[in-house]
Amino acid sequence: MIFLLFNMINADEVAELCYERFRQLPRRGKPEPGREWSLLAAVLRITRRPNSDSVEMEVVSLGTGTKCIGKAAMSAAGDVLNDSHAEVIARRGCIRYLIQELHRAVSSRYSSLFRPADQRGKWRLQPGVSFLLFTSHTPCGDASIIPMMDSQSQPCPTVTSVSSCGWRRNLKRKVEDPGEGGSLKLPRLAEEETKEEETDPFESRIKSPDGVASVPASASELRPGDSADSRRSDAELVGDVHRTGAKCVPGGPADPLRPGAGYHSTGVLRVKPGRGEPTLSLSCSDKLARWGVLGFQGALLSHYLEEALYFDTVVVGKCPYSQEVMYRALVMRCSRVSELPAGFSVCSPLLLQSSLEFQFSQNRTELQHQGGQGRISPCGAAISWCNVADQPLDVTANGYKHGVTKKVLGTPKARSLLCKLELFHSFLSLVAATDPSALPDSLRSAELHTYWDHKRASQSYQQAWQQLRLQAFPLWPRSDRNLLLFR
Repeated sequence: MIFLLFNMINADEVAELCYERFRQLPRRGKPEPGREWSLLAAVLRITRRPNSDSVEMEVVSLGTGTKCIGKAAMSAAGDVLNDSHAEVIARRGCIRYLIQELHRAVSSRYSSLFRPADQRGKWRLQPGVSFLLFTSHTPCGDASIIPMMDSQSQPCPTVTSVSSCGWRRNLKRKVEDPGEGGSLKLPRLAEEETKEEETDPFESRIKSPDGVASVPASASELRPGDSADSRRSDAELVGDVHRTGAKCVPGGPADPLRPGAGYHSTGVLRVKPGRGEPTLSLSCSDKLARWGVLGFQGALLSHYLEEALYFDTVVVGKCPYSQEVMYRALVMRCSRVSELPAGFSVCSPLLLQSSLEFQFSQNRTELQHQGGQGRISPCGAAISWCNVADQPLDVTANGYKHGVTKKVLGTPKARSLLCKLELFHSFLSLVAATDPSALPDSLRSAELHTYWDHKRASQSYQQAWQQLRLQAFPLWPRSDRNLLLFR
């Protein structure tokens, strides 16, 4: 936890706080130095103290990971963690933190995070509290389709050949795809022996050269009203773009796959690649854009919250980066969404980049690699740490707890604390702890049994999601109802 001058967010201090939290974690689940790389993301709580010129920053959830399971591996019981990308892990860990704080609030204990709202059973953030998302690399998908500029414009040198630099060898923020990268290490269960293989309200905000947030600046280079073809982008001024491993969703524009800057379509929804099979997980760029309208609290916690929770600031670590592309991916695609229900809006976060690189980035790992260590590969494990009293650490691989044996698959011992079933049970515990007279109106139905029942009953959230899908993301794949009927 650190304190900063009022209204000043320093990207390097954010990054260092997150990296230090990671260094304090046990060794289990961390990459092997010089051979494995991973990605890190964290959610920070920002508290502006009244009558003070400082803000307090605290990491409340941290995640690492690069993996995503395929469609065939998904479970109708909700007991498998489908998406283990760092941003998703950090967000799901934050849900655990929010549930804990709501438990304190409904149990008549003081919560430093929530205070009663006007509506019965509803809560809102304490004054001066907001949230920040840090990610060590640009989110996979649209935000990673970045123009290759000259060396002064990139955190690492521009490269011209596949083998000359780690950034160029794997020009993507991705989970591994054997079809693209060959045989890769797969995390294994303990019993397995085979190794893995007008004034614009959506102004872009910028940072000054020292990494400190400046006042919002007009998005003169890219405005929400611009169409993708209405002006020449950076990508049209350079010879190539960094690539993403995420694939365009079916039914929409496909990647042209032309050499150079015309390789990708931009601004489109993408699904993460799996190990040789399709996944149903949307890219992190798409999920961040969705959270910018619906909030990151999800449908279940919307029952208890008067207003959606948004990331006011997004900080990216040292990596190939474009302010324009981040704005396009996270904000511009949803900037014209309207007719949202009360409590929802379109959030345009402050976008910053740090000059500090994650110690287990792919670039760092390739620089540290020694002969005899074997092939460099993404770390198979995902780590979750969150600021909760009970079991703050959760390490997983292949969607299950790290190191479990085959005989316990399908039992609580194998479940990640972040899987849908575990988070749903935590939510039901919150409901049970709420005095019946203080229950939110949306939870007073006797017909609420399954996970899907409770999500569907969050009517304001569903209305906001309907507007977002209709106006910005009509091709967003719909979840298979059979995967949501657990209880």
